[in-house]
Amino acid sequence: MDFASFLGSAGTAVGLIRAIPQLVRLLRAREAFGVSLDSAATSSIVSFGWAAYGVLTDQLYVSLATGSSGLIFAIITLFALRFGRSSREFKVAPFWFIILLLAGILFGKSGLGIMLPISVLAANTPQLWVAYKEGNLTDLSLGTWALSITDGLVWGVYSILKQDYSIMVFGFFQLITSGSIVILKLIHLSKEKKFASDTGA
Repeated sequence: MDFASFLGSAGTAVGLIRAIPQLVRLLRAREAFGVSLDSAATSSIVSFGWAAYGVLTDQLYVSLATGSSGLIFAIITLFALRFGRSSREFKVAPFWFIILLLAGILFGKSGLGIMLPISVLAANTPQLWVAYKEGNLTDLSLGTWALSITDGLVWGVYSILKQDYSIMVFGFFQLITSGSIVILKLIHLSKEKKFASDTGA
């Protein structure tokens, strides 16, 4: 196994598990404070788009990782709705579904190769906004977004070795947006800890 194949395997493993911490947290808390419904739905759509791209470009690792991630994000979307998020939050997801569908139908892998790299911005920006705007991030999983940073790093290096610029741009945007969400979550945890200390809780 060469290094690129190793990274592909590692990326597949991260893809299989990265959304699981968020799902587990929702099921345990049965609440969804700080979780962006729009981001979860868009992440599912984008992940399935990457799975299609992986099939079209003969990159099985990409398809396995993103297909499984897409399924889990779809389940997260359903539970976030059940545990208190409003369907009115759906803004980016329906629009981006149409964009990717048209790109795939009209231009095939070339169209997806252009649109998917920037799709991570469409998927992660709603969560970044919720993490910035909402005061309660209790149910936002730090683990999922830390794994998303790893996801960006692994696929970024993989894309350099494979010279796949679509995956390269994805890796960069994934790293930047996920890192920002993690920073906001850590700031929130720090504030919670300070408040508990000040109140003697």
